[in-house]
Amino acid sequence: MKDFRKLKVWEKAHKLSLKIYKVTETFPREELYGLTSQIRRACVSTPTNISEGCVRSSDADFSRFLYIALGSTSELEYLIMLSMDLKIIKIELHVELNNEINEIKKMLISMIQKLKA
Repeated sequence: MKDFRKLKVWEKAHKLSLKIYKVTETFPREELYGLTSQIRRACVSTPTNISEGCVRSSDADFSRFLYIALGSTSELEYLIMLSMDLKIIKIELHVELNNEINEIKKMLISMIQKLKA
């Protein structure tokens, strides 16, 4: 059993979740149960799946949860792009968040590859 709090990728995903919650506080009220909720769920899914995978009994199980976390980061990437296209967030914020998302994605892919080796 691994301690998820010691994983850099979990730490980055957790910090991104905190940031996303602050960013989405400024979203239009009518998006509370739509885009805001979906972005928050996608973002929180990443560190949640990393932490759940850490308690699994095999590397294959852990890898499966990392793949789910990777899917959530891709979902978040799209939702952030949609938010920019809808002019809910500015291009600069989109770039900043996208860079963080891509860094997490690279770290997840690297972990998955190490587990498979």
